[in-house]
Amino acid sequence: MSEKALRDLNALPGPERKIESANKGNLMKPISEIPNENTEEWRRKNDASLVSAPASENGATKSGNEVGNVEIEYIDSKDLSGLEDVDMTLKTILTGLDSKDWVLVCETLNNVRRLSLFHKEAMLEMLGDVIALLVKSVKNPRSALCKTALMTSADMFHAYNDQLIDFVDPLLVQLLLKASQDKKFVCEAAERALISMTTWVSPSLLLPKLQPHLKHRNPRIRAKASMCFSKSVPRLGIEGIKAYGIDNLIQTAASQLSDQLPESREAARTLLLELQSIYESSLEFTPSTTVSDSPEAGSWEHFCQSKLSPINAQAVLRVTNITREALVIGS
Repeated sequence: MSEKALRDLNALPGPERKIESANKGNLMKPISEIPNENTEEWRRKNDASLVSAPASENGATKSGNEVGNVEIEYIDSKDLSGLEDVDMTLKTILTGLDSKDWVLVCETLNNVRRLSLFHKEAMLEMLGDVIALLVKSVKNPRSALCKTALMTSADMFHAYNDQLIDFVDPLLVQLLLKASQDKKFVCEAAERALISMTTWVSPSLLLPKLQPHLKHRNPRIRAKASMCFSKSVPRLGIEGIKAYGIDNLIQTAASQLSDQLPESREAARTLLLELQSIYESSLEFTPSTTVSDSPEAGSWEHFCQSKLSPINAQAVLRVTNITREALVIGS
């Protein structure tokens, strides 16, 4: 140390000279030298300095409050409004949906909803790409993002109807899966999306998409698919049921009567009663009989026995007859 530095040091008051000397020897006091009552506070401050703030996509850091306190607003369809700059929004839709920033994805999904409800023609050419990225968000384990994607699905079915049918397969699987989960608010959002689908997509196009899921290995998915199938069939109308094949519909419902979940069985019973009512009230399905024919030739019982295996026919007739008897007794 130079003479000038020594003179400067000696000129300092006592306490400051001690701090200067201590800092030359040690950059940080050992924990043992810290008073006991302040040890925890010292640890907390120094531990906090070792944790780096999370980085955003462009490398900028976000504060703890910004990362931890993000709240997503779930906007009802009736509260959405049109976009001021449709073209600019369209340019950012795909990149926004594919972003790693989940908050940005939620914002973009709400813009997809606005485009669907107020500017649906503008997004027609990119529907396939949008649905593919929508499925990615539905599968996301983050519940807020998943729910926003499910709400988007419902609005898109409402807006585009049959125009989604070519892209619906991967989305349908996820909707059935999410609707069968235990997380209530996700499950409810998925069920609303399924209701929108069965309401706005033509049953003649939707039923063939649903039918494979009636045999899914997951019983919960089978149950949700059965409920959607049961709700869609009446929308076919007489001509639609005739074109689809009432015997095919009865066979499908009969196969669900023995399912392990009560939801599947109840959906099958509801569908069979609907089909029975349509069969007996419409001459379209009742075969013409001659004098030599048995009076029962055109009956519901005879029809079921002619189209189903003995065990399935027995199960179907038990369901429909018991229900009819109950209605008669109750009237």
